[in-house]
Amino acid sequence: MKKFNQIATLLILVGGAISFFSCSKEKVPTTIMDPSCIDTVSFNATVLPIIQQNCISCHNVGNSTGYTFSNHTNISNQSSAILGAMQEQGFLLMPQGGPMLPDSTIQFIKCWVSQGKLNN
Repeated sequence: MKKFNQIATLLILVGGAISFFSCSKEKVPTTIMDPSCIDTVSFNATVLPIIQQNCISCHNVGNSTGYTFSNHTNISNQSSAILGAMQEQGFLLMPQGGPMLPDSTIQFIKCWVSQGKLNN
């Protein structure tokens, strides 16, 4: 009986160790979802039209601004600068000459970014 209790204890300890180590190696999400983003924001239906209407006249191919917002890759790579300029946080307020875009419009861009900048 003593040997049975020792084996049972050993199995419990090993099982606990396996559980502990397996939990500690779980992947942490790389993006944190904004709780106000209920629906998935479409790049093609929402984000791109916002950029085309408000940004592309100055930030197109061949411009001298240093930013080109002509496709998903460019917009995705510059999303921090885009949001910073839309909110006047560390960047010159855009669109240039203002006024600031409505909060609801900026929120679409924020949600798209928090959802992983999908090319959808």
